[in-house]
Amino acid sequence: MTEYHTPDSAAAVASPRRAGLARAEVLPLAASGAAFFCLLACYYVLRPVRDALAAGLGADAIKYLSSAVFFVMLGLAPLFGWLVAHVPRARLVPALFGFFIVNLAIFALAFGGDDGTAAAPWWARTFYVWITVFNLFAVSVFWSRMADVWNEAQGRRLFGVISAGGSCGGLVGPLLARSLAAHVAVSGLVWISAALLAGALAALCTLAAVQPAERVRTGAPAAAEPAVTALGGLWLIGRTPFLAGIAALVCFSSLLGMVVYIEMARLVGVTYPTVAARTAFFASRDLWVNGGALLIQLLFVGQVTRRLGVGAALVAAAALSSVAFAALGLVPTLATLTVVSVVLRCGEFGIAKPARDMCYTVVPAAARYQSKNFIDTALYRGSDMASGWLQAAVSRLGVGLAGWGWISAALAGSAIAVAAVVGRGYRRRGGL
Repeated sequence: MTEYHTPDSAAAVASPRRAGLARAEVLPLAASGAAFFCLLACYYVLRPVRDALAAGLGADAIKYLSSAVFFVMLGLAPLFGWLVAHVPRARLVPALFGFFIVNLAIFALAFGGDDGTAAAPWWARTFYVWITVFNLFAVSVFWSRMADVWNEAQGRRLFGVISAGGSCGGLVGPLLARSLAAHVAVSGLVWISAALLAGALAALCTLAAVQPAERVRTGAPAAAEPAVTALGGLWLIGRTPFLAGIAALVCFSSLLGMVVYIEMARLVGVTYPTVAARTAFFASRDLWVNGGALLIQLLFVGQVTRRLGVGAALVAAAALSSVAFAALGLVPTLATLTVVSVVLRCGEFGIAKPARDMCYTVVPAAARYQSKNFIDTALYRGSDMASGWLQAAVSRLGVGLAGWGWISAALAGSAIAVAAVVGRGYRRRGGL
């Protein structure tokens, strides 16, 4: 699952000094960065709780949960689009954040003061679906708000700084969850995440008070964005091999990620008997993933894409996955699976997703808006759902952890070939 989104992750190291910060931009920038820091810290406190509760429900439940996420998102997407189109984001974003805070308070009360096992399983299932949907909508409306506050020139200079705030939050959140899981229980972690989200809301309100009085756009007027429709995006993918290749890479990523997620839920549920212990385990995993992905973004992906091209980055990510899964086939243990999980997600967030996003710079606007929207939402979540059911069916044939390691290594090998084709398509369209 892709869950950590920034407009330009590789630029997250931009400093205010290097960005040429004006005095009038200092407070709005600080408020923006603080809001994104609190938002992602909130999410990464909640994520290991979600994974721990899912492991307690059993690996077989995940295919039902991923199906629920898919259908809930299909139902909410039109409503979300209508709200974004008709409600000023200066009012919409604080209202949504306030709504989410109320939701978190309800979950905290439902989970009670113990480790969360006293709550009905339906609360755990609801929490799983809620947090997955929350991540997509909250991050999306945050960056929509940033696009309202900052003009194009400011965005190019300052969005990397704001992204850096989110990167720091992505490290602090797992640290909090790992350190406090055994002391404050599930409900306590949910209250902490609610407080962090309240901090994000306060920062956004501060931003509304200190943002420049006039937002001046620079450069030529932007062309009107095409209306985003699922059928339009699907039609473009079907008749454009380059986009079909990007879609195939997303499907591979979803399938491989779901293999790891389900198998890890099964093993962690057996190995760690309490929700607190499972939460600490998943928080440690997230800490390694976020730290590793950030280092890759800063030190690796930019160098590879500039010197060797986007195709090389896509091939490198797929090859890394293939090697990791081959190791799992040789040593099928929870420790190896944990390393595979970290490697897979670091490769996805640090290399593959930034490289795939670069591919949209060489396609027409209709493809950027319609096809990318379809791929990142309906196709990705639909692939999650299909992958969960497919894995359950194959596992019934007696395929164990070692077998999944070799199957996944072969799938990642196929992804290498697709990545090479996408890379060639990118070069033909004028990219590197």
